[in-house]
Amino acid sequence: MSLLERLNSDMKQAMKTKEKDKLGVIRMIKAAIQNESIRAGHDLSLEEELTVLSREVKQRKDSLHEFEKAGRDDLVEKIRTELQYVELYMPEQLSEEELSEIVKQAIAEVGASTKTEMGKVMSVLMPKVKGKADGSLVNKLVQQHLS
Repeated sequence: MSLLERLNSDMKQAMKTKEKDKLGVIRMIKAAIQNESIRAGHDLSLEEELTVLSREVKQRKDSLHEFEKAGRDDLVEKIRTELQYVELYMPEQLSEEELSEIVKQAIAEVGASTKTEMGKVMSVLMPKVKGKADGSLVNKLVQQHLS
């Protein structure tokens, strides 16, 4: 089942069960995917859909951080709920140990030994973990292994 089919199915279910929050998030995700598809001029591949989902997760995490900093508890709860719904459509996230192993392999593959070669490592690594790991965690682990 493709992501759009799954979203359509979940949207119908959310309408039937009158889950307004879930329905709103699903509609936002669908709109983001459809807008990206129009911009690209073709149906999105699974990797492109993951990019859109990752962007949605990142936006919500950034918003969550800003609202927490501003003390807006009413908006914090709303964003947390949205984030939970968006993450339902993301692939299973890698654990820090699994990610660390992939980072070590990428460093060995590139033959990097200093932080100045971090860009090479990241360019090899990111396609392997796209949608499966947070970019800031990947960045942190690469820096740790290169120092």
